[in-house]
Amino acid sequence: MAALHMGPSFDFTAETIDHEILIISPGNYALGYTNVAGGFVVKYVGRSDTDLKKQIKKHLGEYEKYRKFKFSYASSSRVAFEKECMNYHDFGGAKHKLKRPRHPAPPDNTDWVCPVCNKLD
Repeated sequence: MAALHMGPSFDFTAETIDHEILIISPGNYALGYTNVAGGFVVKYVGRSDTDLKKQIKKHLGEYEKYRKFKFSYASSSRVAFEKECMNYHDFGGAKHKLKRPRHPAPPDNTDWVCPVCNKLD
C-alpha cells in the first residue's frame, strides 16, 4: 500500500505553514484534501532541495485545489529527490491521478536517476 511517510495533515494556509515548518531544510510535501472518512487524499507531491517552507508557499494561490498539506524534512536534496520519485510513483503520477503528471526532475547539475524507474527526468 502506498504511504507518504509524513506526519499528520494540516490546513493549507500561510499561517499554518509558518507555524508547522520551523527550519530551513530540504524536504517533501503532499497537497490534497481530507475525504469524508477523514483520510488524506493526495493530489500533488513535491519537494524542495533547499527551503521546504518557501516551496510549499508557492502553491498557496492554488488553495481551491488543495485544502490540506503534509510534509517531512529530508537530510539532503538527494534524499528529497528520491522520496519525491517514490511518492510520485506510489500515488499514480504516471497514470495522471496527480495534478502533476510529469515525472520529478533531478536537481540541476546532477545525474541522479529515479530509484523506481531509473528515469533521469
